[in-house]
Amino acid sequence: QVQFEESGGGLVQPGGSLQLSCVVSGARGMFRFTPMAWYRQAPGKEREWVAGIRPNDLGKADDGTTTYSESVKGRFVISRDDAKRTLYLRLTALTPEDTAVYFCNDNKGGGPWAQGTQVTVSL
Repeated sequence: QVQFEESGGGLVQPGGSLQLSCVVSGARGMFRFTPMAWYRQAPGKEREWVAGIRPNDLGKADDGTTTYSESVKGRFVISRDDAKRTLYLRLTALTPEDTAVYFCNDNKGGGPWAQGTQVTVSL
């Protein structure tokens, strides 16, 4: 069964940066064909989709395409390393509103949810 393991969170001051990683295991070689995404859940709020990335080499026009929620567009960058079965999220210009637990999953949220990694933006 597929499993996700997120890491890289921490405490950062407003305006700071972090890079999150998500290692995917148990995917039986399917990771490279799977649209992936990052999600986050802030205290007292529902989990929300943050950024998505298409597979890189399916021979389609939208290979590698990235999309972002309006709240993070221009500040966050999603990427993937298919050889390492790892998904990344680069967070910059962080604000306290970005404080949340960050999760990775497929772009439909259809896999098992892991523990996530906590990002706290505070002075």
